[in-house]
Amino acid sequence: MTNASGLLGAPPQAVPARPQVDRVGNSSQGTSQLFLTTALARGVSGVFVWTALVLTGHQACLAPPAQIYLHLRSYTVPSEQRHIIRLLFIVPIYAFDSWLSLLLLGGHQHYVYFDSVRDCYEAFVIYSFLSLCFQYLGGESAIMAEIRGKPIRPSCFYGTCCLRGMSYSIGFLRFCKQATLQFCIVKPIMALATIVLQAFGKYHDGDFNIHSGYLYVTLIYNSSVSLALYALFLFYFATRELLQPFEPVLKFLTIKAVIFLSFWQGMLLAILERCGVLPEAQVIEGSRVGAGTVAAGYQNLAICIEMFFASVALRYAFTCQVYSEKKERSPAPTAPMQSISSGLKETVSPQDIVQDAIHNFSPAYQQYTQQATHEAPGPGQGRDPLPSAHPGMDGGCGGGRKSRNVEKRMLIPAEEM
Repeated sequence: MTNASGLLGAPPQAVPARPQVDRVGNSSQGTSQLFLTTALARGVSGVFVWTALVLTGHQACLAPPAQIYLHLRSYTVPSEQRHIIRLLFIVPIYAFDSWLSLLLLGGHQHYVYFDSVRDCYEAFVIYSFLSLCFQYLGGESAIMAEIRGKPIRPSCFYGTCCLRGMSYSIGFLRFCKQATLQFCIVKPIMALATIVLQAFGKYHDGDFNIHSGYLYVTLIYNSSVSLALYALFLFYFATRELLQPFEPVLKFLTIKAVIFLSFWQGMLLAILERCGVLPEAQVIEGSRVGAGTVAAGYQNLAICIEMFFASVALRYAFTCQVYSEKKERSPAPTAPMQSISSGLKETVSPQDIVQDAIHNFSPAYQQYTQQATHEAPGPGQGRDPLPSAHPGMDGGCGGGRKSRNVEKRMLIPAEEM
């Protein structure tokens, strides 16, 4: 009886180890078959990414990298085109960043670092879009000359219902700029905080626990980006008639969709994983992963596919045709590679953001508007900017004519507008 019980008792001693092995084995097997880690998912995402990066089919429908090159070759209106090129860079940065995150999906959670780079550029894009609209209309001084003193029409759709009885002033433009610039400050800080919290194990996507950093980072980020996009809405509401010749609707919807919808898409996926709708993998390819990794993987896969369609939309929203035609009418020779590289260097430089932040946040400049000598000419007017007393602002441009890229900023008291 003792031997029998001993024989019967032997298997139960081995049973606890066996289910544990099966559980890990099944998890490994299940997660190895997770769609995100399959060759199909990586191949499909790669096709969409590289198609968006190179060409979308034929020469008439160029992807953003090709558009960027065309804008640099036809760099005839630097004050506008530097912002356009920054906007076009959103596709290669978002697409390639998300694809690398998907390829490196695993226990080390590399996606947190890649997503931080992507999110920082997101703030750069919102600022560049508003600055481009300013340049389209001739700068602060020209905008104030058109809208100053006009009453703000209340509208629940545009969020101006609380501004009843107020009129447009320099303070209105200040708020629009400040609201976008604050996002350029808040977003990098939140990205750095995310990396630090991740290193200490205090950050997991979709974890809304009060002891998790994800909750607080999400609340701050959501408030900041909502304020920035609200400022864009207000500015468009105030200047939509002035912007009509520049077809702003497609531009605004494309940028808003890429930035705002991708954020809510990521949050929704994190919530779905938290609720159990998406499988919360414990092991991927033999590496134990944290919460939120699967949701982040699906977010990156979705962005890879969406950037293909974004590249097509951006091709029509920010066409290079106007600048190419101006380049053809110009007697200057074709831009050499040195001028193209100089234009690219000017585009990626954050110097204008720093200057704008000083001008918009410093109390000494609150009642002044900026006017730049190259702001007044439109893309089809063909006028060269006036000479500048600041040679340090010179940069390469199309046709090798550095005078086209000279910028001189003047401050005009708001009461004189």
